[in-house]
Amino acid sequence: MLKTKAYAAPAAKARLAPFSLERRDPRDHDVVIDIRYCGICHTDIHQVRDEWGGSVFPMVPGHEITGVVTAVGPHVKKYKPGGHVGVGCMVDSCRVCDNCRGHMENYCTSGISFTYNSTEQDHETRTHGGYSDKIVVDEDFVLRIPDNLPLDGAAPLLCAGITLYSPLKHWKAGLGKKVAILGLGGLGHMGVKIAHALGAEVTVLSHSLHKKDDAKRLGADHFYATAEPATFEALKNSFDLIICTVGTGIDWNQYLGLLKRDATMVVVGVPESQVPVGAGALIGMRRQLAGSMIGGIRETQEMLDFCGHHGITSDIEVIPIQKVNEAFDRVVKSDVRYRFVIDMASLKAA
Repeated sequence: MLKTKAYAAPAAKARLAPFSLERRDPRDHDVVIDIRYCGICHTDIHQVRDEWGGSVFPMVPGHEITGVVTAVGPHVKKYKPGGHVGVGCMVDSCRVCDNCRGHMENYCTSGISFTYNSTEQDHETRTHGGYSDKIVVDEDFVLRIPDNLPLDGAAPLLCAGITLYSPLKHWKAGLGKKVAILGLGGLGHMGVKIAHALGAEVTVLSHSLHKKDDAKRLGADHFYATAEPATFEALKNSFDLIICTVGTGIDWNQYLGLLKRDATMVVVGVPESQVPVGAGALIGMRRQLAGSMIGGIRETQEMLDFCGHHGITSDIEVIPIQKVNEAFDRVVKSDVRYRFVIDMASLKAA
């Protein structure tokens, strides 16, 4: 077994603190990764605070992992020691259902093995995430980080990046398409960068104007404040695609009215309570309301290669692990532009 240093939440809503665990020795197809960086996703906070229910403790969060391969099992073919790699939101799936066989493991009908607060496919062995100094993962769920991308800025691509890339590609954002990104936070800023690189005309919809300059720097063509009622009249029937990254209770019906005929609003943020949707917002223009969750392994690698080609990384603030609890509070207050990334070298001092 591999002794591993980590930070864990001992109980719901408790502060994260130093923790030790044992990773398995590498099996035939396993890759051992020295974790260099791990992004902080709002999901980590929801899970640690048991805001969605079902959290199991102690919990080591983290699913935006980048690092360096230090060892591989005897049958590993894809990776060698020294390679720059990443691990995202899942570390295994059933591999035999239609979705897994179609390279959409993120929709595994038998249940994904999430990177943390989950179990391996034996449904017994607990998984622990990237707020740690090493992880052991089957090579089929390890991603190659392009050589030109820094490991710190690339870490959030493993969740935030693929969460936006997948719906933008699926709903064919690109030249000639008008795309709105609703919310300019950790998810939304990646949506702006990726949609711009795909060639779409990009509009940011944010509550106020205070992020307007940032949006233009990131690649947005237009910016509107949703706190201004005139916005919804001015933009009626405007967009081919809206990606909603907001995890708070907003009125989706208002935003559906901004879609053209046959256009789609895709929800990727998870509100804490149910959002009512009126039939009239959909049927009048044959509009669609859809959802999307990360992406499969093949699509995630495609996203990383796309980001490598276009030089896209997340805008980050790097912190030591000792400041993780402060960072959690700042994320909730939207006090980060736009993603915290933990430098795991700081674990040595923990």
